[in-house]
Amino acid sequence: MPTDAKSAKVAEIKDRLTNSEGVILVDFRGLSVKDMQDFRAKVRDAGGEVKVYKNTLTEIALRELAMPTMDDYLVGPTGFVFALEEAVAPAKATMDFAKSHAALEVKGGFLQNSVVDAATVKAIAALPTREELLATLMGMLLNPLRGFMAMANAPASAFARTLQAVADQKAAA
Repeated sequence: MPTDAKSAKVAEIKDRLTNSEGVILVDFRGLSVKDMQDFRAKVRDAGGEVKVYKNTLTEIALRELAMPTMDDYLVGPTGFVFALEEAVAPAKATMDFAKSHAALEVKGGFLQNSVVDAATVKAIAALPTREELLATLMGMLLNPLRGFMAMANAPASAFARTLQAVADQKAAA
């Protein structure tokens, strides 16, 4: 018979799984408490959240949600990086932290109802963030407009330069 505390934890895990854009599973063995606090802060700044749950409770939550199992990744201590707004920024923060802290190992993840491996998480981290994509798109949209405005402004600009040259010539004479 499950206890109320375990049932509440399973409900919390189910809520986080359904309300997040993606989940990255990490092995944090070997990180100091200070390093773990730094990792949590970096992920939080990137729009994510780091939680640690028991693997068995996570398996129960996945089964109840009819989600694919992550049995291969739910071995040993597992940290869950939940991407609350978008998946790219927390993945970038996780991979950047893993580069500077060899003890943090990315196991895999869960994105758009499918289980992904560590290589896929690294590929996701290499993608530009939503803000970077929007900035690129705006630049692409504004570039033809800038060209058109320069072309439309060219005759008036040439006329003004010609008038200035005539005025300068008459002033010199």
